[in-house]
This record gives sequence, structure tokens and C-alpha cells, in this order.
Amino acid sequence: MAQVVPLPTPEASPEERPVLVVDLGGQYSQLIARRVREARVYSELVGHRLSASEVAARNPAALILSGGPASVYAEGAPDLDTEIFDLGIPTLGICYGMQLMARDLGGIVERTGASEFGKAVLRASHGELLEGLPDELIVWMSHRDSVVAAPTGADVTASSPSTPIAVFEDRSRRLYGVQFHPEVVHTPHGQEILKNFLYEVAGAPPTWTPAAVIEEQVARIRATVGTERVLCALSGGVDSAVAALLVHKAVGDQLTCVFVDHGLLRENEAEQVVETFGGHFHVALVHVQAQKRFLTRLAGVSDPEDKRKIVGEEFIRVFEEEARKLGDVRFLVQGTLYSDVIESGGGEDGVAALIKSHHNVGGLPADMRMELVEPLRLLFKDEVRRVGEELGLPERMVWRQPFPGPGLAIRIIGDVTEERLAVLRRADAILLEEIRRADLYRELWQSFAVLPAIRSVGVQGDERTYAYPVVIRAVTSEDAMTADWARLPYDVLEAISSRVINEIPGVNRVVYDVSSKPPATIEWE
Repeated sequence: MAQVVPLPTPEASPEERPVLVVDLGGQYSQLIARRVREARVYSELVGHRLSASEVAARNPAALILSGGPASVYAEGAPDLDTEIFDLGIPTLGICYGMQLMARDLGGIVERTGASEFGKAVLRASHGELLEGLPDELIVWMSHRDSVVAAPTGADVTASSPSTPIAVFEDRSRRLYGVQFHPEVVHTPHGQEILKNFLYEVAGAPPTWTPAAVIEEQVARIRATVGTERVLCALSGGVDSAVAALLVHKAVGDQLTCVFVDHGLLRENEAEQVVETFGGHFHVALVHVQAQKRFLTRLAGVSDPEDKRKIVGEEFIRVFEEEARKLGDVRFLVQGTLYSDVIESGGGEDGVAALIKSHHNVGGLPADMRMELVEPLRLLFKDEVRRVGEELGLPERMVWRQPFPGPGLAIRIIGDVTEERLAVLRRADAILLEEIRRADLYRELWQSFAVLPAIRSVGVQGDERTYAYPVVIRAVTSEDAMTADWARLPYDVLEAISSRVINEIPGVNRVVYDVSSKPPATIEWE
């Protein structure tokens, strides 16, 4: 099995000390970490079972305690080592985190019967957290329990009609609590509150920038790789592209990228990848033309799971063949993201207690002997895009919408043939051209065409036709876990439909998918 090589970590400067977001089971824990990073302060999500000594060893700039669904008095509810509060580390408790802090510091938390879910109006008396903000604030509440007595030494600095203690501050101990959720967009001044905590209370400088990330990762990659050769499976997606550019910046021609063109990509996509890396960035690139090989394997296959397995397995075989041709290569680049690390942990804490190897760059074989280099494993997707822009990756690749590994094979509902691929590839290109023309591309999570392998009756030129329908799918989403169908303007839909029907022989109907996820999925297969 491929072994993850931990990149050596240089001694942390005060500017690089992390803000640790302690996950207490809240649905917004990862969002808090993202919001901290949006303030250009590095953060990490950690489990609540860390001891005070383990926290101190991390030398964090600050702690943020997340919300959670439990009551602090419930059996088995997430808890903390109370000695953490004696470390002198600036700490912000959010919702459940505030209640846990209040209880552990001698305050009182009770179920008062006055629950708050949704928007609430906060009346502030302006402590450090709310400095510079209006006297009345709209915030997002989600709680049944409330702090009814603040800890000794803490001042109450804001309240709502149903929550007399909505914010407390113990400035001498640098301990702060908010009952609402500043991390969600429904709290309009939430990011300003977090910045007040990060900058003014914790003194954490905003140094987590794309340029700083690049500089740090380049140094780590060089220290890890030395003079050894490095291989990267390049899919054309933003993650593998940015990972490849980071490694290339670090070790230059020691890197070779392998791009397997399986013939299931969108119009001109393969040419863009080859031109960008081989032509613009001058990265050593092996372009494997394997279209016929994949189509032969897919012939007569209509089950979507079979398609996925065939494409994944064939990619592995082609990649293995090309890797052997390159000789002795020790390191393999992979575009693992921080969200992959978090979600793969599966520990009792609900965060990444155990970090696994992620074979997310085209489904790499588990028995490969190469060691993994993962320069993006500290980054969220939006941070990867910003690093890509800083490295000069073209906009069309940096902001490329998610595209499935099996490609157009799972957007053809039925058998995959050259004829159907040609129809779908052109329909998808027309769709994306019109979406970009309407300046909607960046507003959508995904927009694509689907080709059901069925035919319907139509009339063209006073003659009966029996041709394919094309389905248009466009959704908005934050993380693809849920998605809503996009309300595209009628004139955009009309332009797409008119062009698809008039420009593609064999198509006589265009329909628009107006289902959300759930109950549907984003992709059809």
C-alpha cells in the first residue's frame, strides 16, 4: 500500500501558530475552521478529547469551541479537560461550547423553556467581541439550553429577549462565550465578531495567504523529495493541477505528470490540459491516448456501477504501464484536501483522529510502492483555487466545476458509444458557452448535459423526427452534500435549447431537471 510521507514541519513562528477549532459534535464545526481561514488565520479542526498538555504542546494562538446538539448535562455529552481553561489561551465558546465553558467555570446552564431557533435580535453593551458593531445585531440562534448565570469574573455584554446571557467575556482570563452562531451567513456581522476575537483578543496576525502557503509547501516538498524523481497522475481537475504545479515549482524537472485521456472528457478538455502543462508551464507530461481502449471496455455496458468500476480499473492499468516505462520513481503526488483528511478519520471525536491515504487522483492502485506527497492536505477547496490563481493556473482550470472521474460515461444513460459521446460532448459545450455568456458559471456548483439513450418524436422541416432528448442539469450548492436546482433565466434556457436542437443532428428535444438533492443526486448516475 502507498505510504504517506509526512512533510517535515519547520519550527513554527508566532505567526504560524494555529487556531484550534475543537469539534464538540456541531454541524458547523468545519465551517468555523473555514471562517477562521477566510480571516487569513491558519486553523485546524481537532477532537474534544485532547488533554490540556496536548493542547499546550500545539502552542495554539487561540481555541474555538464549536456548537453541538447535546445538553451539557446529558449522559455521554462531549466534554473537555477543564485544565485547558487554565492555560491562558484565548478561548471562544460558540453555543454548546459557550455552555460547556460556563458550566466548567462555575456558571449555571439550564433548560429554561425559552428555546431559540433562527434569527434573533441582540442588544449589545459592547465588549471586545462586539467592538465597532451596531447596538442591535441580527444573529442566528439554535439552542434549547441557556446560560442563566455567568461564571464568576465574566461580564455579560449582550442579550436577546429570550436569552439574557447571549455573550459573556472574562477578559482577565481571555475566555469568551457567544450563544449564537457567528460562523453562519445568517449572522450578518458574524465574520467581524470572529475577526475581533482573532485579531484583537488573540493577536493572531492575518498571514495565512496563498503566497505564504506556496512558500511553505515548496520548502517542505524540497526537504522531503530531495533529488528523487516524482510522478503525478494529472486528471485535469483543479486539485491535481495545483498539486502538480506546487511540486513542479519545488523540484522542477524531477516531476513527470501522466495524463490519461480516456476519451470521456468534455470538448477540448484534453487539449487544454496538454497546452497548459506541456506548453505554458513546461512540465514534463506523458499524454496517453487511450480512448479506444476505454470505449472497447465499455461497449454494451449500461449499468452505472459497472461503468465506474471499468473506468477506474482501466485507469489503474494504464497508469501502472506508464509508471513502469518511467523506471524507478519513488514519490507520487496526490491532491488530497483537508476536507478529505477530516472526513476519512471516522474517529469517535467526529474528526480525523486517524489520517488515511487518499487515492483520489484517478483511483490509484493500493499496492503501489511509491510514497505519497500531498501538498494540499492542509487546504480547503476554496484555498486550493486561490493558490492555483497565485501559481498562474488559467481561470478555466482554477474555477472548473466538479467533473466525475468516469467522465461522460456516467452522463450517458445507457450504452456508451462514439456517436452518443459526440452528441453529449457538443451539447455540454453549448450549455457551458451559454452559461458563461450569461456570467453564471461561477454562481453554479455544477452545470452539465445528460444524454438518455432513448428517442422521442419531433417535427423538423415539416418532417417527423425520432431523435435524442438532451437533459440540462444546473445546481447551486455549498459543499455538494445538498443541492438546489438553479433558477436559470428563461432566456438562457431558451438559448441553450435553440442551439442544441439546431446545431446537433439527432437531437430534437431539450428538458430541464428541476429536482434538488435530496431526493435526487447531482449526477444522474
